[in-house]
Amino acid sequence: MYFVKLIINDFVMHNNCDIIYAIEKNLKDKDTYMSKFNKNEITYEAFPLKTYDKIRFADTDKLGHVNNAVFSTFLETGQSEMYGFESMVKENKCGAVIVSNKLDLIGEITWPGTVEIGTAVKHIGNSSVTVLQGLFQNGKVVARAEVVVVLMDMITRKSKSLTDEMKRELNEYMID
Repeated sequence: MYFVKLIINDFVMHNNCDIIYAIEKNLKDKDTYMSKFNKNEITYEAFPLKTYDKIRFADTDKLGHVNNAVFSTFLETGQSEMYGFESMVKENKCGAVIVSNKLDLIGEITWPGTVEIGTAVKHIGNSSVTVLQGLFQNGKVVARAEVVVVLMDMITRKSKSLTDEMKRELNEYMID
């Protein structure tokens, strides 16, 4: 298991308890979703949110596969499936800021074709959400990601607590 230290002081202070809780919870969950996720045994069908992107020729590099910089674009497509949450963020005059993005490249994505994107919520904190994502091509996992997003007040530029309504919406995408 890993955790990336959040380098923005405000976010570290606000999410310290969330991180300790997540560490304790993950240590107890041996044969759960995360265990399968970490062993690359997760399937596209296991994710509550599913979408896809068409791979463009322009996405490829001189090696003939999709350039690793494009993987983050695919992840963003998957995150946009949480549109109920995203609309609430805008209504509350906030932004959703990625403070940590751990991406494991497992296999190649090739053109032509599509990439399937699975998205789930792993943990809902006070002002943060941890999102798990998988990228798949031809039924095989090619990448997995763990992304921490923090709600930010657009005026003060500081973290802001998630509303109860946001937490209820995010809970719809939770995995065990």
